[in-house]
Amino acid sequence: MKRVLVLCGVLLGLAQPLSAATPILNGDAAAGEALTGMCSACHGADGNSIAGTFPKLAGQGQRYLYKQLMDIRDGARPVPSMVGQLDDMTNQQLADIAAFYAAQQSTRGQTDPELLALGQRVYRAGVAERKVAACIACHSPTGKGNAPAGYPMLAGQHAEYIATQLRMYRKGYENPEGRTNDGDTKIMRSNAFGLSDMEIEAVASYVAGLN
Repeated sequence: MKRVLVLCGVLLGLAQPLSAATPILNGDAAAGEALTGMCSACHGADGNSIAGTFPKLAGQGQRYLYKQLMDIRDGARPVPSMVGQLDDMTNQQLADIAAFYAAQQSTRGQTDPELLALGQRVYRAGVAERKVAACIACHSPTGKGNAPAGYPMLAGQHAEYIATQLRMYRKGYENPEGRTNDGDTKIMRSNAFGLSDMEIEAVASYVAGLN
C-alpha cells in the first residue's frame, strides 16, 4: 500500500529548522497512527526502534518530523529505502504522521563510559580551534532540542544513527551525495566537517545517554 509508511532509516538529521515559508499544519495523531501500520518493522509500534540503524521517532518534535517527511517526499533529503513511499502523501497526511510520533514517549539509551568525557566536552563546548559550535546552542543542555523552532531532540537517540548522520553531514559539506538538507547556512555540515571520527563517536554516545 502506497499510503502505508515504511520509515526505514529516515527522519532524524540533526539541526535544520522548518523554513518560515513552509508553515506547519496541525496534525491529527489518530489519523497519523492509521498511516504507520508497517512502520513498526523498523521503528517499533510506538516509534522506539530497537536497531541502531533506524532512528527513534517517538517524542520527536512535530515541526522537525514534518520537515523531514516533506524533504524526503520532495527530494531534498534522498533516502534510497524511501523512494516512492511518500509520493502520494499530502502535506496534511505528513503532518498527521508527525503528530502521532511526536505524541509518543521516547526511551533513553546509554553512554559509553570511555567516551563520556570527550562527548560531553564536544556537546557542551564545541571545538573552538576548528570552529565547531557547542551542540547545546540548538539542542539544549539536556538534549531535548527546541520543538517550536524545529530543532530535534537528540536525547536517547541511537548513537549509531547519530554518528552516521554526522558523517553524512560531514560528507555533504563538499559532496552533494552527503546530507545537505540543513539549509543555506549549512549549520550541520559546517559543524560536522570540523569533527574527527573519534569526536563524532563520542558526542553521539554522549547524547544517547542524556535523559
